[in-house]
Amino acid sequence: MLGQLVLRDFRIRYRNMSLGVFWSLLNPLVMMGVLWFVFTRVFPVAWSKDYHLLVLCGLVPFNFFSLGWSTGTVSLLSNAQLIKRVPLEREIVPISTVMANGMHFLIQIGLLIGLVLASGRLPTLMWAWLPVVFALEVALVCGLSLVTSALDVYFRDVRYVVESSTMLLFWLVPIFYDHGKVPQQWHWVYWYNPIAAVVLCCRNILLDSRVEPETLVKLAILSLGTLAVGLVFFRAVKHRFADYM
Repeated sequence: MLGQLVLRDFRIRYRNMSLGVFWSLLNPLVMMGVLWFVFTRVFPVAWSKDYHLLVLCGLVPFNFFSLGWSTGTVSLLSNAQLIKRVPLEREIVPISTVMANGMHFLIQIGLLIGLVLASGRLPTLMWAWLPVVFALEVALVCGLSLVTSALDVYFRDVRYVVESSTMLLFWLVPIFYDHGKVPQQWHWVYWYNPIAAVVLCCRNILLDSRVEPETLVKLAILSLGTLAVGLVFFRAVKHRFADYM
């Protein structure tokens, strides 16, 4: 059932689109180009000659986080008829929505790795940590989506809170600026920000061939903890979904 729902969501997204999955590549490329132009030509504050790769290492994980969380939040109400007619574990619905976005995520990861290789860097053993980092991000988004999708059934404005939160997080994740330049008194904002940890891990592994154990452990604790809390919360409140759908 999970596999069928993932494939259905993936196909529906590109149905009747002439460019198909190319849109998954176009969005991060356009955003990367805009940020590169602004911060290397208009306001030249880029801190590396590979600024485009630094930006893309931030955009790819953040795009998945933003889209996966937003679509996961509305997944239960979007599939209300399916939930009413088909006997299935309701946790599958938000998880399958996140997984469907994970397929687009894989396409964008391929683009990122391709550009990194084109820059002259060669794969190292450290690259084996990439699947771990991205799997932890998927777990994080699944956990958040389980909580917010359940709340969205009872309070329909939760989806707007999520949209505003992702917009805020775009500025609190070091996508287009150097994390090292953040003043010391604000480091706690990034310390408890798992998406910032994903971006930093991605940059360290792909561009510097190194892993910071402390960042990786923090990401694992926050991601798996969020998933566990999401599952417990969802199962505690799902028995009344039918009354509100």
